[in-house]
Amino acid sequence: MQDSAIKAVLGPTNTGKTHLAIERMVAHSSGCMGFPLRLLAREVYDRVRAIKGDAAVALITGEERVEPKGARYMCCTAEAMPRDGAGAAFVALDEAQIGADRERGHIFTDRLLNTRGREETMLLGAATLEPLVRQLIPEAEISDRPRFSTLTHIGPRKLSRLPPRSAIVAFSAEQVYAVAEMLRRFRGGAAVVMGALSPETRNKQVALFQNGEVDYIVATDAIGMGLNLDVNHVAFAGLSKFDGVRMRRLLPAEMAQIAGRAGRHQRDGTFGTLAGTTKHGTAPEFTEEEIYAIEEHRFAPLTHLYWREPEPRFASLATLMADLEAPPEDPALRLAPQAIDLATLKRLAEEPVAANVRGAGMVRRFWEACSLPDFRQRGPDVHARFVARLWQDLGVGYLGADYVAARISELDNMAGDIDTLQGRIAAIRSWTYICQRPDWVLARDEMASRARGVEAKLSDALHARLTERFVNRRTAILMKSLGQDAGMLPIEMSDDGAVTVEGEVLGHVAGLRFTVDPSARQEDRRMLLAAAEKALPRLLGEKAVALAGSDFGEVELARGAIRWRGQELAKLEHRDGSVTPLLVPSREVAALPDAARATLLAALEGWLTQKLSPLEPLEKLHHAASNPEAGSQARALLLNLIAGHGYVTREQAGIEHLPKEMRPFLRKIGVTFGALDIFAAALLKPAPRQLLHALGLDRRPVQDAMLPVIPDTKKLPSGYRHAGSQAIRIDLVEKILRAAHETRAKAQAKDRKRKFVLDLALPISIGLEEGNISRLLGTAGFRVQKARPLAEGQFGPPRPDRWEWRPSRRKQERQKPVQPREGSAFAALADLVR
Repeated sequence: MQDSAIKAVLGPTNTGKTHLAIERMVAHSSGCMGFPLRLLAREVYDRVRAIKGDAAVALITGEERVEPKGARYMCCTAEAMPRDGAGAAFVALDEAQIGADRERGHIFTDRLLNTRGREETMLLGAATLEPLVRQLIPEAEISDRPRFSTLTHIGPRKLSRLPPRSAIVAFSAEQVYAVAEMLRRFRGGAAVVMGALSPETRNKQVALFQNGEVDYIVATDAIGMGLNLDVNHVAFAGLSKFDGVRMRRLLPAEMAQIAGRAGRHQRDGTFGTLAGTTKHGTAPEFTEEEIYAIEEHRFAPLTHLYWREPEPRFASLATLMADLEAPPEDPALRLAPQAIDLATLKRLAEEPVAANVRGAGMVRRFWEACSLPDFRQRGPDVHARFVARLWQDLGVGYLGADYVAARISELDNMAGDIDTLQGRIAAIRSWTYICQRPDWVLARDEMASRARGVEAKLSDALHARLTERFVNRRTAILMKSLGQDAGMLPIEMSDDGAVTVEGEVLGHVAGLRFTVDPSARQEDRRMLLAAAEKALPRLLGEKAVALAGSDFGEVELARGAIRWRGQELAKLEHRDGSVTPLLVPSREVAALPDAARATLLAALEGWLTQKLSPLEPLEKLHHAASNPEAGSQARALLLNLIAGHGYVTREQAGIEHLPKEMRPFLRKIGVTFGALDIFAAALLKPAPRQLLHALGLDRRPVQDAMLPVIPDTKKLPSGYRHAGSQAIRIDLVEKILRAAHETRAKAQAKDRKRKFVLDLALPISIGLEEGNISRLLGTAGFRVQKARPLAEGQFGPPRPDRWEWRPSRRKQERQKPVQPREGSAFAALADLVR
């Protein structure tokens, strides 16, 4: 290793350092790279695999190990990176300045100082690391790389004025959620990236942003750790954070690490703050010195790196702890603060669980158990209890497969909210880490596969919850398109009437009426309507033309209007002298393009004309009423018939003024002069009555089948007469009465007797009950005389009832012409007429 070239490539973000390291690694026969995040290790693993093939590249992290046999290139997290570089020809450490981090710094410092490649070693990091590299590794060749693009401060921006492709950085989960919720309301949503998310969930959230499904990403400062995003602007929701010890303002170098995510390759980026995020509505603001430092990439150099003994002695727990707490000898190094692994070790060393930890092998194994990462972040006490439970099995052998499988199964639950799923993912990551250890779990491969499967499912569920809560894809699509040319939106309408844009529902069309999706928030409705209205004339015009060319199977007459699928197409405006009404198009039809509207109205008129054919007898009455040859008395009767929609009682018809010579004319056009009613029999069939009701002409109840006899009701259906407890159709009333008068006439012609016997077979066959027959005939002036029963002891058929026709005196008086009073003007007029 003494002849290995050591190169330190330092500079700000977007300088191509990682890309250079990948090119150098694949140029060697073997290589190993260490990264600060599992996400970055996976990203580079995929890139190298695409160049060298699946069998040549390994991925090693605390929770995942993909190690093809004979793999020559390794992508690792810094913690999982072999200290000896696995003997690779090339070794690289990314983000080496993390050696100054309180929590993980000692790991990066150890790799920076001790991990070397056989032929080449490359250290990648910020320019602030340069003095320490010169001091600690004087033989290193240092090169600076300039940023490909410029970074410019543009000041505070309100959420509503943030440019597209922006990243908003917050420093607490609560603030991340609050900003993401506001973006969902006003800009269609945002992807969410936090350190507490699993790498799979982070990948999927980043993909939402990278694929353009959302234009904004809300993240914690984890975004500054090498995530390669197509970000044009970085907005800081705050400039202070809690670093595990106290609340402090970000250092300029930390600000630059985050702001540097803006701009990609040679595309310039901007940074600023988010207005309206503090209690008083003011924006946090950079100082002039900070702005200068970020834009010019000039920062105070690092003065030290954190260090902890990388190869402690395992003679005893006390020796181990003493070595881990031993201060470094080099003045450029500082003893690392007590991390969670050392805190757990010290806590458990004082408890009975560590009483039997003796010998180097057992002490090393105990330290490895205490080094389990605290993925759940529930504090040292809870984490120590978890490690203690593991040690009960590890101290005497292995974790049983049944026990591990049961713990994994407990977490295999996709129900719950975002926080619940995050807790389960943190817990399953612990078990994923445990199952990767070759000497901890029986059936390691099977258990590791199960744990990764549960983690993947939980990550999918968490991604779905985050997307459901913070992404309104429909609003995002419209916000991106409405400002350009909304007419170009790919709005479509499905067969069931759903109006969609890129698969997102804007609303539904019932008939030709558009309604906004009821699930849309109130503030989004106006925007959805505005977007839909751009395409609705075209879509509805096509639908109207298609309807005009159809068989009108779903079109109906109802309540005085033409309706299609329950929606009104046109109202029917009735006019004098004709059955056929005028069509008054509905608002939706009137708003159609001219050609489509004309086509649809012409088709509706043709359909209506055909539909009204059963009312041809009524149309004849209209024509006859307008015929001058009919005379005023016939026209008056016809107008009464038309007003009664095909029938009128004799009392209301004014028949006493009708000359007898006009009756043949009226009978010729279908008018029947009945004993009780004047009617057009053709209009008493079901189809005409239903049509008259549907047109809104006859508002009385309608009997759909026009049955001969129905039970009597308070509201008598159109075309019926009362008959006691029953009601009978008017034309059948006339049939019964005509038969009765014929029987009376025959009886009088035979023996000139007023009383006669009626055969009631006809009304009974029609369905009238015997008591109701007498009531119906009584209405027409027929009176019954009940036959006396046979005397006791007499045998034979019963005597028949006797009937006679005695029209009421009032009726006879009504049939006489009214004589004007003598001396009146009407009497003088009568004399002139005579």
